[in-house]
This record gives sequence, C-alpha cells and structure tokens, in this order.
Amino acid sequence: MADQIRDSAKSPSAAPPTARADKGGLATAMVWMLVLSLLLFWLPVLGMFIAGLIGGRKAGSVGTAITAVLLPALVVAVVMFFMATALTGMPVLGAIAGFGAGVLVVANVVPLLVGAVVGGILA
Repeated sequence: MADQIRDSAKSPSAAPPTARADKGGLATAMVWMLVLSLLLFWLPVLGMFIAGLIGGRKAGSVGTAITAVLLPALVVAVVMFFMATALTGMPVLGAIAGFGAGVLVVANVVPLLVGAVVGGILA
C-alpha cells in the first residue's frame, strides 16, 4: 500500500503546485482595476497603485496590463468630450470641458499605470 501511495505521488499527471490555473485577461484586469479603484478612492495615490498592481497581476503580462489601463481611460476621455459638447451645444466650450475631464483622467491613470506595469512584471 505504501508503494501505491509513492507511485501515485510521482505520477506525471499531477500539476506542479506553483502552476497558476488561469492567467486572467484584459476584461478581468479592467474589472479588478475598476472595482478596486472605487473601493480604494479614499487613498489618493496608493489606492490607484494597489488597484493597478492587482489588475496588472490579473492581466498576466505587461502589455495586457497597459492596455487594461489606457483603453478605459481613452474611452472615458472621448465620452466626456462628446457629452460636454452635446450638453453645452457649443463645440469650443465642450472641448474645453472635455480637456479638463481628460486632465482628471490622466491624473488618475498615472499611479494606476505604474501599479499595472509592476503587477504585469510580477505576474
């Protein structure tokens, strides 16, 4: 009986204990970053860094982590520009308001991007 236990422990079908089952992906990383950013808003820079770090690890690679940060930021900036233009009825005023919203998005993206790169390296 002891021989059977030893043989079953040495079987090649068993996965190594350090292997990760799922690497995550772009959508998973974006969801984690969004949820953690909302939960950790009260930590101005550190909260965004932590959200980026976790999201970057969930992304699995540095390239996917960077995409997970920049894609939503770009979409939010473009939507803010068009909504500000539509609400004011004046394209110049909408552009100014959209630019202001873009600056706020970039201010939040910098610590998120740094955390995502570090998390992507650690993944």
